Amino acid sequence: MSTNAKKAILAVSFGTSHEDTRKVTIDAIEQDIQAAFPDYALYRAWTSKMIIRKLKSRDNIHVNTVKEAMEQMRADGITDILIQPTHVINGIENDLMKEDALAYRDDFHSISFGDPLLTTEQDSLDVIRAVAEEFSDLKSDEALVLMGHGTTHYANAIYAALDYTFKDKGYPNIFLGTVEAYPSMETLMKMVRNYQPKKVILAPFMIVAGDHAKNDMAGDDPQSWYSQFKAAGFSTETVIKGLGEYPGIRKIFVDHLRAIQ
Repeated sequence: MSTNAKKAILAVSFGTSHEDTRKVTIDAIEQDIQAAFPDYALYRAWTSKMIIRKLKSRDNIHVNTVKEAMEQMRADGITDILIQPTHVINGIENDLMKEDALAYRDDFHSISFGDPLLTTEQDSLDVIRAVAEEFSDLKSDEALVLMGHGTTHYANAIYAALDYTFKDKGYPNIFLGTVEAYPSMETLMKMVRNYQPKKVILAPFMIVAGDHAKNDMAGDDPQSWYSQFKAAGFSTETVIKGLGEYPGIRKIFVDHLRAIQ
């Protein structure tokens, strides 16, 4: 790399309109990245146009799209970019993000992509360890039920695979489902009933604890996971904590960047 190279990292997240969770998840991941790569300029982009619009109209805060961030880096004279998504899986958001960034490939010396959270088998094991550490006081008569987002993209299969791997690695009482795909709430309910725990603990399996965590998971609506488990007779507790708050999860993103440095 020539001496006049200017290196940058672009941290790409789906985004959130909830400031409370953003500070302890997306911001925390970016702080860990900056600490690990002090020689790189750090830029942020979000992939949810809806959330970007909401922040602009509600708080007058502007967050760059991937395209805007690429243009900003070009204007700033950046030559080499490492792009690290904080996406959980290699789904639709990640595919579109790569497409948007690669439209600028001729403007930079190099553009490299770090993997999303769940990409390799080792990632799955590292994620399981991070979750198990976070819930180290989980008792055998309790069930931890994690709510993933889910997607129509074929990458959704990782959720069922990870649920299976939790069991395989000695955590028969950790269950992973999704709001919008498979494994669904119905599937989880059957599995949890079979386990017969005294108590169910619900936590989001998403980087931020935003709308899905606060409403679909922990809300008072009869359709929320909390309401459904309570209605099924389980003592139920919710933990509103995004994956971005887990030190072990943030470390995986930093490791994914190191792999492409």
